[in-house]
Amino acid sequence: MLRIQETVLRLVRELVPVLEAIGRHDPDLGRQMRRALTSVPLNIAEGASSRGRSRGLRYQTAAGSMREVGACIDVAHALGYVPSPAAVVSGDIALVVNTLMKVARS
Repeated sequence: MLRIQETVLRLVRELVPVLEAIGRHDPDLGRQMRRALTSVPLNIAEGASSRGRSRGLRYQTAAGSMREVGACIDVAHALGYVPSPAAVVSGDIALVVNTLMKVARS
């Protein structure tokens, strides 16, 4: 399993209050964010058990889902559902995406 998985699971825990706030205002956006957020560690785990092209595809899917989480937060902020995301969360999202894309290409 990739070391970035620990960062992803920490992000999942940190984003629970944000996810709940979004869900109270917009259940559809909350469900979409929850699906994307849970998809990240699951696809990393699946990628760790895959080989060849499938492995890279799972990591790319995880990176895309992580980007989707960031977009959900941005949309929720734009709609006034949540305050601006903390810089550390945004930085962690970028770290996860960049790491997964690098691993997917190798």
